Amino acid sequence: MRKWLDLSFIFIFFFFIIFSQTAEASYCSIKGLTLVRNISELPQDNYGRGGLSHITVAGSLLHGLKEVEVWLQTFAPGSRTPIHRHSCEEVFVVLKGSGSLYLASSSHKSPGKPQEHFVFPNSTFHVPVNDIHQVWNTNEFEDLQMLVIISRPPIKVFIYEDWFMPHTAAKLKFPYYWDEQCLQEPQKDEL
Repeated sequence: MRKWLDLSFIFIFFFFIIFSQTAEASYCSIKGLTLVRNISELPQDNYGRGGLSHITVAGSLLHGLKEVEVWLQTFAPGSRTPIHRHSCEEVFVVLKGSGSLYLASSSHKSPGKPQEHFVFPNSTFHVPVNDIHQVWNTNEFEDLQMLVIISRPPIKVFIYEDWFMPHTAAKLKFPYYWDEQCLQEPQKDEL
């Protein structure tokens, strides 16, 4: 009986230590996070967008970064981002798969017809500040997986219904889906 009590005490003790560290390192807290993390253990979600897998690898709200944010995004065949723009730079590195980047300038009253750029494994591309764009997995057989780096997080995203919608009619989405859980107060735009 005493041995059982000793084992129970040890189990409860370790459970308490593990639980307290987990509570300390909650989803939105940088407290208790290790410097080196396994990507496969980071939270991933599709945020209601079928065909998307989004992981914030290193972020402003999740990890305390101030100038950049890094995402791992995977798009199933046929899936795509909405047509959108944001006031930050964005760099993509295609890890696997292929697809298209559609890009239009913000210098006209509406985006207009976008230019299509094909993307493929080991390719990289960037989207300038406020240029309207959409990434689409046009490959019927393989996921499109990209590492995405953005500046000035958390981002304010303006979403367009189509390429001819006026810029003034684009709908603001802030905080963006993956920031909603952690953004507690409006962020000051320092620029």
